[in-house]
Amino acid sequence: MKVYAIIPAGGKGKRSGIKTPKQYLKINGKELIVYTLEVFQKNKLVDEIIISADPLYFNKLKRLIKKYKLSKVASIVEGGRERQDSVYNALCALSSPSPNDLVAVHDAARTLLPAKVLTSALITAKKKGNTLVCIKAKDTLVKGKVRVEEYLNRNEVYYVQTPQVFRYRDLMKAMNKANKENYYGTDESMLVSRIGIKANIVEGSVFNFKVTSKDDIELLKKILK
Repeated sequence: MKVYAIIPAGGKGKRSGIKTPKQYLKINGKELIVYTLEVFQKNKLVDEIIISADPLYFNKLKRLIKKYKLSKVASIVEGGRERQDSVYNALCALSSPSPNDLVAVHDAARTLLPAKVLTSALITAKKKGNTLVCIKAKDTLVKGKVRVEEYLNRNEVYYVQTPQVFRYRDLMKAMNKANKENYYGTDESMLVSRIGIKANIVEGSVFNFKVTSKDDIELLKKILK
């Protein structure tokens, strides 16, 4: 059973307020995407890495792969209009996948993924067929627009992170169904749920946050220092 890692990195990063896509922002002299890729490069359970990106950054990525000896990166493919399209393009580019091989999809901007979280997700997926990395809600949760309409039970609410790990056959089936129906979900687990498969929850980490806004960038800088 092989383990493939797909890193969608085609986002423009408009919400971060910087001109350069956030995944290529340098902190401590190293691009954010390199920190992310190194987690997968160092994990013994991961066999291959596929990056989907804007073609404008292909040469930059090739230089970074060579500079940081990211030998597990098997290919770089063109990203799509939406994140889901980018993941699908990478999925189609896998080298001779078997139905039961595992595919781990991870956001390029989740730079501080702890090694133990990745390992736990992959081991659980090998046993149960899939995993969804999540953290349990800690704050009081309310529902409403202008006024509070309802209080939610935080014991039953999780924040979904990545990686999300699925068998190749299941993720491809879910992607094909979504494409056929022109359906776009917010993540892979939502697509897989539409073919009747429930994901197994694995504990994530508060450090595994997605760098999206200026505040996230400042927080990441402080942590890395």
